[in-house]
Amino acid sequence: MTQASVSLIAADPARLDPLAVDQLYATARLEGIERVVGLPDLHAGNGIAVGAAFWSHNHIYPHLVGSDIGCGMALWEIDCSLRKFRPDSVERKLHGLDAPWSGEVEGALAAAGLPPDLAAQSLGTIGGGNHFVELQRIEEVIDMVRFEALALDQDRLWMMVHSGSRGLGHAILQSHAAANGSKGIIADGLEGRSYIRRHDDALVWAILNRKIIAERFTEKLGWEGRRILDICHNSVTSHRGGWLHRKGAAPGNRGLVAIPGSRGDFSYLVEPLPDGEDMALHSLAHGAGRKWSRTDAHARLSGRFRPAELERTALGSRVICEDKRLIFEEAPQAYKDIHSVIADLEHAGLIRVIARLRPLLSYKTRRT
Repeated sequence: MTQASVSLIAADPARLDPLAVDQLYATARLEGIERVVGLPDLHAGNGIAVGAAFWSHNHIYPHLVGSDIGCGMALWEIDCSLRKFRPDSVERKLHGLDAPWSGEVEGALAAAGLPPDLAAQSLGTIGGGNHFVELQRIEEVIDMVRFEALALDQDRLWMMVHSGSRGLGHAILQSHAAANGSKGIIADGLEGRSYIRRHDDALVWAILNRKIIAERFTEKLGWEGRRILDICHNSVTSHRGGWLHRKGAAPGNRGLVAIPGSRGDFSYLVEPLPDGEDMALHSLAHGAGRKWSRTDAHARLSGRFRPAELERTALGSRVICEDKRLIFEEAPQAYKDIHSVIADLEHAGLIRVIARLRPLLSYKTRRT
């Protein structure tokens, strides 16, 4: 069986999780897969490595995209100055955001070119897992010339929104798996065209979802915001005459990228540099990457900490997470060092760092 070429974007590939690397090489043996790239945040997933990109000339593998099609990151600059930010007041106001959105759901979906009843109940909600909304500040501007050219403001509050297509993406993957299992499909065949059509709807839905989430938060707090970027981490798109699957990988060919750390670490605003040789399949790390699985994180941390102790981080930021299991599963300790991930991307010549952002308040879920 022919194996695709595999590239690891890491200054020291020996630091990467061996299980994740094994998963990467297993994917490289799939029929029609011709190139595979593991990024610095590579970690083991549910049979598929996360933090990776896969290219095929004519095959599409929905399980390489996964169940959260369109999952990604949006970054907003908020019209609230830092000196006016009051954490206690903000925390008191952030209620009711897990409930279905009470806005014009049908109109919003139709305006985005989507069926007006498409996953309507979930629109505008964050979801579980590693999804969040985080309020941040600029800790340090690394490239002042580029920062000012982008007309960004150091004195503003920033909001990062991480969410995806919720149950919609899951339903699309399950529909494919029921008929094909994990087999690939020919991109220009009937099944391939059908999957791409539904996949593209899920991408649009996820982008709209992040927009509405941001607007729900700013409305609660009496603010307005300007969206700086929105990128997807789980997708399959046409690329150089073939199909590029990204599983937990940010696009390196669509402008600015936000790369988050854990909720207790810094995040980075970066600009992709030309990937002239396509060495990384025009893809970047999408975050710090997990160090421990969710099960391991809970087992390691639940005996050492009370949930309340994890509501404050080493950087002094606050965490709102009233799911007592999730607060352990998504603790900062469960993630890799974001600074090493960024350093590896810089070492590979893939990014220019523009600014570093400090977390102030991370919202995951509330009971009411």
